Amino acid sequence: MTNTVTKLALAGAVALTAFGAEAADKLTLQLKWVTQAQFAGYFVAKDKGYYEAEGLEVEIKPGGPNIAPEQIIAGGGADVIVDWMGAALAAREKGVPLVNIAQPYKNAGLEIICPADSPIKKVEDFKGHTIGVWFYGNEVPFFALMNKYGLKTEGGADGVKVLQQSFDVQPLIQKQADCIHVMTYNELGQAYDAGYTPEKLTVFSYTEMGDNLLEDGLYVLEPSLKDTAFKDKLIRFVRASMKGWSYAKDNPEEAADIVLDNDTTGAQTKEHQLYMIKEVAKLLGDSTGVLDEAAYARTEKAVLDQKIITKKPEGAWTHEITDAALK
Repeated sequence: MTNTVTKLALAGAVALTAFGAEAADKLTLQLKWVTQAQFAGYFVAKDKGYYEAEGLEVEIKPGGPNIAPEQIIAGGGADVIVDWMGAALAAREKGVPLVNIAQPYKNAGLEIICPADSPIKKVEDFKGHTIGVWFYGNEVPFFALMNKYGLKTEGGADGVKVLQQSFDVQPLIQKQADCIHVMTYNELGQAYDAGYTPEKLTVFSYTEMGDNLLEDGLYVLEPSLKDTAFKDKLIRFVRASMKGWSYAKDNPEEAADIVLDNDTTGAQTKEHQLYMIKEVAKLLGDSTGVLDEAAYARTEKAVLDQKIITKKPEGAWTHEITDAALK
């Protein structure tokens, strides 16, 4: 009798587990780059059970140099993507109707660094020099900055020569470029490791210059927002994600470990991931995920002025999801 009861209890538990797994709403998140602490909040939310508590089963897909999140979501490979606003607005005008539903990153981590012993001390000094620039949507802030200062980007003595930069600091080390782009939470640390200590660098911070454009927001396709059930999933997803970001911010050591646990390549190190999450924490602001409309307006103006987009977009963002998530 006892064995029968035990078997029935076990069977019931298995059935309930199966039902719970089946009942969870599935959602796929496409990251902008590889598995690293830049995205710690999402990995923490999954690891700590925040998504599960919201009735969600979230798949987190890493990105890479040959992965464009805009193309992935347009092709049905993701429900939500992490993207920079400049790239998202450009994609929207080209027919991929992306809408920003949340903005975890309040500040930009993008900077330009030059050796301190170079003649480059201000933006105008870029003229006649080679600047390393990332592409695949990451070039938008730089070209907007050049447009603001009236600097040509065709090269020559009167212009700036643009080098398509690899996603590391090698162009600076190998002297292929006079200055390169870095993220405060990633390549800047690599530059320090390579011997470019702070006193050996001249740093141009997009944020400090007032030219920072929105980075690492969450985007979905506009038609999907007409689906009430999908919107409910997004509300739960954003709420759990921001809880994950808040936890990562307060517990950087554990967050770094969680990221490493999810890195299937084995390429990341604890030291660098810990450095990264501490720097990312400085960009998160109040950790609510609410888009700052002034920051959006600045980003929109920059891409319009640079003619990356040709007309003012309508409906490129919404507070509806974050407003509901915060209730």
